Amino acid sequence: MCLRTRGGHRPPDLIHADIYTGPIPGERGGELAMGGGCSETSALGATGGGREVAQPRIPSVQMPAALCWCCCCSCSWNEDEKRRRRRRGRRKRISQDTKMELIPKCEVCTKPSVEEIQLWSQSFEKLMRNPAGRNVFREFLRTEYSEENMMFWLACEDLKREISKSSIEEKARSIYEDYISILSPKEVSLDARVREVINRKMQDPTPHTFEDAQLQIYTLMHRDPYPRFISSNIYKALIQGSSHNSSES
Repeated sequence: MCLRTRGGHRPPDLIHADIYTGPIPGERGGELAMGGGCSETSALGATGGGREVAQPRIPSVQMPAALCWCCCCSCSWNEDEKRRRRRRGRRKRISQDTKMELIPKCEVCTKPSVEEIQLWSQSFEKLMRNPAGRNVFREFLRTEYSEENMMFWLACEDLKREISKSSIEEKARSIYEDYISILSPKEVSLDARVREVINRKMQDPTPHTFEDAQLQIYTLMHRDPYPRFISSNIYKALIQGSSHNSSES
């Protein structure tokens, strides 16, 4: 509303606006927000030609708060992704010497034939059944800072072969501390449901305590790094070297 002064007197029919029903400040190019109002009234107040008329009181309008998409509860990153980032950061901070001390020796195996190596690309199951294939795949996982997945899978296989209750409890506790605990640099990526099952089974561990977790890690390796391994230079060089040695003999 624009109020004009005539001879320094307020018009008798001046309406005192207690409730502002006009546009939200800022919708008309910042006119109200900047205090633009009526140009004539502003001019009179500036030149002293008359008494400046008080503008109607405009109650503050609370604008909706903007959503934060990177650090609030509606963040698109889930807990699993955050956990994977923390693990990756911890692994990179470990020096090479220290990390090598944490890595057990590779499995004892015979040299694979050309036919065996070629079978590894046909299915992930054929790769994992072969000790030499597991060793080569493990070397590839080391380049991606995810070797703990294979180490965990092998530790679970070793636990399944135990029959002594004391050995089962000791190895189960060791597996939990090395690969399940969030404080371990070799922690594997598991969802909340599987972790809850493990915590419940750890009260009385058996050779199959980590069965659900082992299956989840097996599926993860099959879906994620295995396709990259098949197209990697490590695998290609292995095939070429084996083929060359076979042709020479």
